[in-house]
Amino acid sequence: MSKRTSKDFSNSTEAPDPNHLEDGDDEEEVFEGSELDSAADDTPAIGGDDFMHTDDFRRLFVGFVMIDTLVAMRWLDRKWHKVVEKKLTEIEEDESYEWDGEIIVHGGNDFSSGEAGFRQESMKQVTKVVFLNITKVGDHACRFASILVVVDVPEGITIIGERSFGWCSSLKVIKFPKSLTSIGNYSFISCKSLEEVDLLHTQVQELGTQAFKNCTSLREMKFPDSLQTFGYSTFAYCSKLVPSEINDKDNNTVVAHLRSIQQP
Repeated sequence: MSKRTSKDFSNSTEAPDPNHLEDGDDEEEVFEGSELDSAADDTPAIGGDDFMHTDDFRRLFVGFVMIDTLVAMRWLDRKWHKVVEKKLTEIEEDESYEWDGEIIVHGGNDFSSGEAGFRQESMKQVTKVVFLNITKVGDHACRFASILVVVDVPEGITIIGERSFGWCSSLKVIKFPKSLTSIGNYSFISCKSLEEVDLLHTQVQELGTQAFKNCTSLREMKFPDSLQTFGYSTFAYCSKLVPSEINDKDNNTVVAHLRSIQQP
């Protein structure tokens, strides 16, 4: 047997040069059938059919759906406002505009008496009113809409302006919002088809002068305790509402009568 020298021993145990290691030499080798090989098989794959059943995929899917929905809603919202803006421009700037039976009441919708007169023939074609983000129905806004039958004033509106529904002779039903606080002068003058006015659920405090004058079909009027101010001749010529023996121009007498017959 040959004798090994210390030089031979040092050569056999010399540490490998890290600068000459090949890729992967420092990783533990996995043999087929070993415990490490079995653990690798148990790790779920990312992607493919397996990924579709994970919570990550579900969260990702819901996120995409929400984004698509928001994008679609913003697109529809922009399109609606473009349509409204176009329609308002046509109504206000084009004298030859063909009315389709719908009017949009929007911010800054007060008209003068002269402007209302100019629109009178066109307003006779109006069958529907759309209120767009306003707190006041403007003066003369719907005046002379003689074939308008039903109006639903939306929540948020607090004031109905002067003559806003004056001479709407076919108006039979109008729904008022809880937010309403004031009805202006002549607002419903000569609405001869109007039969009932229910303000009981509103916060109305004031009825203007001749607000319901010549509403000859009006037979029932309900109003809240908050209503304290009545203009001159509010119910003049409302023959079905105010008995002939009561002076319909004497508001104190008329209001006392209406409160006495009002149902709780």
